[in-house]
Amino acid sequence: MDRRVAVTGLGVLSCIGNDVKTFWDNLKNGVCGIDYITEYPTDNLAVKIGGMVRGFNPEDYGMDKPFVRKQDPFTIFAMASAYQAMQDSGLVSGENIDPARLATYVGSGIGGFQTIQRELEKFFEDPSGQWISPNFVPTMISDMAGGQIAIKFGAQGSCIDIVTACATSTHSIGEAFRAIRHGYTDAVIAGGTDHCTIPIGIAGFANAKALTKAEDPQYASLPFNANRSGFVMADGSAILILEEMEHAKARGAHIYAEVTGYGSTCDAYHATAPRPDATTQAECIRIALEQSGFDPSRDNVYINAHGTGTILNDIAETKAYKVAFGDFAYKCHISSTKSMHGHMFGATGAVEAVATVLALQEGVIPPTVHLDAPDPECDLDYTPNTAVKSDISLGLSDSFGFGGHNACLAFRKI
Repeated sequence: MDRRVAVTGLGVLSCIGNDVKTFWDNLKNGVCGIDYITEYPTDNLAVKIGGMVRGFNPEDYGMDKPFVRKQDPFTIFAMASAYQAMQDSGLVSGENIDPARLATYVGSGIGGFQTIQRELEKFFEDPSGQWISPNFVPTMISDMAGGQIAIKFGAQGSCIDIVTACATSTHSIGEAFRAIRHGYTDAVIAGGTDHCTIPIGIAGFANAKALTKAEDPQYASLPFNANRSGFVMADGSAILILEEMEHAKARGAHIYAEVTGYGSTCDAYHATAPRPDATTQAECIRIALEQSGFDPSRDNVYINAHGTGTILNDIAETKAYKVAFGDFAYKCHISSTKSMHGHMFGATGAVEAVATVLALQEGVIPPTVHLDAPDPECDLDYTPNTAVKSDISLGLSDSFGFGGHNACLAFRKI
């Protein structure tokens, strides 16, 4: 059974917008949300910049104060995006969808990082553990974002937390697509969330030589730029509502795009470095293209690149496009929106999927900002600095995570 899958709702929380319209307007206009961290002292940290969620009131997204007090930010972020997406979709469990046919696939790369840091600090002060919160475990485990969303929206179908580092939410959306396509469910609340820009998170990634130590926040996240020196950590979440096409049409839902392909592979090479020949990354993309019926004679393609701004990733990713597309790679419109919103870890794939869907709907390619010195080894059309109008027919969003996890989503314009 191969059923068609529609996107009927979107929600975003990020450093460039706490709603979809603001997020998308800022992407099109090349607004970079990376800034100095002021939420806590950074004097002793090697990195002092990040993509922080600011100006955000959880109560505006259907959460009350008692709920917020008990939750880690990663869950609060996910709830905010899910609230937006469900409002946008018009789905109501028990009214226009069977609760047992509404599933939740929301992942987090790390889970309750802030909660873990806080409770460990208590434990080191008093190893008896008497001051550890009884809510510690249910607050920090990474499946809690999805669990709380399912409770809020009465989603009684599968509730699955996928954890594949930076590819987490791309896999979540891809597996949700498969579940609907093969008849296991009718709609899925799908996406990802993370809150990693805390001291221990910055220290860990910085010591792994993954983060840029650039001091100018506006010239720090530099995908495909010869001056790049690592990625910029950022926080946030994004949710897409995926729905069986006929179910969506029958209730008159707005359909943003159709999900048409999903590829998933593993480099099986190194814990943090991508496979240099890019063959496994390319295969992941090729699978998504094949499922989507890619035709180089008629398709106009946009790719929202993983584009982290690390030396190894950007070069390997460029190779992957060339292996997957052949000469057509030079005809693709490509950009890395991480140049504006930073690397949101487990949320980043869903955030970029939202950008891809909106690019398809509006026919606008968001730019890779600050691309003033292109790396000669990254010689494809990475849409430098300014958005471009183009009637795109096929959009891809790919993610590559630590552990060699590769995922690629394909969407078609409706």
